[in-house]
Amino acid sequence: MHKQTVRYLIGGVFALVIAMGIGRFSYTVILPYMQEAFEFSRATAGYLATSNYLGYLVGAWVAGRLPIGNKRIPFLRIALVISILTTAFMGFTNAIIIWYILRFISGVMSAFIFVVMTSLVLDQLSSSRNMQLSGLFYSGVGMGIALSAVIVSPIHAMFNWNGTWIALALFCFVLLVWIVLFIKPIPPSKQLAESQIIISQKTPPPSWMKWLIIAYSLEGLGYIVTGTFIVSIAQESTSFHGDAAFVWFAVGVAAIPSCIVWSKLAQRYGYVKILLISMFLQAIGIVLPALATNSMILYASAFIFGATFMGITTVGTTLARQIVPVNSHQIIGYLTAGYALGQVIGPSIAGTLANFTNSYQYALIGASLVVMLGALCLIGGVKYDSSN
Repeated sequence: MHKQTVRYLIGGVFALVIAMGIGRFSYTVILPYMQEAFEFSRATAGYLATSNYLGYLVGAWVAGRLPIGNKRIPFLRIALVISILTTAFMGFTNAIIIWYILRFISGVMSAFIFVVMTSLVLDQLSSSRNMQLSGLFYSGVGMGIALSAVIVSPIHAMFNWNGTWIALALFCFVLLVWIVLFIKPIPPSKQLAESQIIISQKTPPPSWMKWLIIAYSLEGLGYIVTGTFIVSIAQESTSFHGDAAFVWFAVGVAAIPSCIVWSKLAQRYGYVKILLISMFLQAIGIVLPALATNSMILYASAFIFGATFMGITTVGTTLARQIVPVNSHQIIGYLTAGYALGQVIGPSIAGTLANFTNSYQYALIGASLVVMLGALCLIGGVKYDSSN
């Protein structure tokens, strides 16, 4: 494998750990500690999550609209620095209004980093004929989730909730140094011509792209309920035994290899078909805690969730790039914006509903049905998987 490809893969994984695994999802595992310290409601927790996802929507839309072209790497570095600072500043204030602002900015940076880094890595993998390694790149999110789940509890025990945010930011800064070393502009003379890229004959036409965006948007609306509240559900359950943070660890552990597995399956059986199957499987995992909240059920739900949510992202964004291979950051930006729009709506509705019913049961059932509906939107595209 070309040295530049290896560097982009490693740098890409580190960037996803910073922006997604920690900058975005560490909130899920720190949330119960913050709720314990400040006694704010489930609805407030949902609104805080929504502010982050609203920022994610804005960041995805901006990334899709900006004509950044060959300036992607400078923009990426700036976004990474801001992302790390927003993580650190969460530990320096007790004001909820400031948390809203910080989570919003963090969301903007997370989406921007995800879209730009994805386009950089997928372009590099495509030009070097290594698209089968895309799953390895996306595993960075699972690594970040698993890492935060393992280290948050001991850090919290020593430095409380605010010290946890600061410690995570310091770790991210170390990763940033490596990203700067690894992700550097490729001289035009060393780039393979775009015309040499081989496009799969099993790709749906651009006119079908609207169905992928709708399905992916519904996925964003449904999955995020579990992504935001699963640790809190475990924490509040009288039938769950053990540290609730380990539920989030199960999510991260399952997510790490999932991107590679789903990517391999998509290459063999078809991207649309595998995307549909993974969404149905995720819907089952989401609804499990609505049936019971004992340890076995919660770990099973967390594992299924972790095994699917980043796999769906891997397959969905790779498919989008295959359908529209030119200016990949734009189509990935639009796809991610739809996903983010669902995320903006999801936590607020789920948090408010849970507050009103004093249970997460109805929110989980609704989220599961939404993801199933998204999967059904993909049925018309399955025929393209088998065309040669």
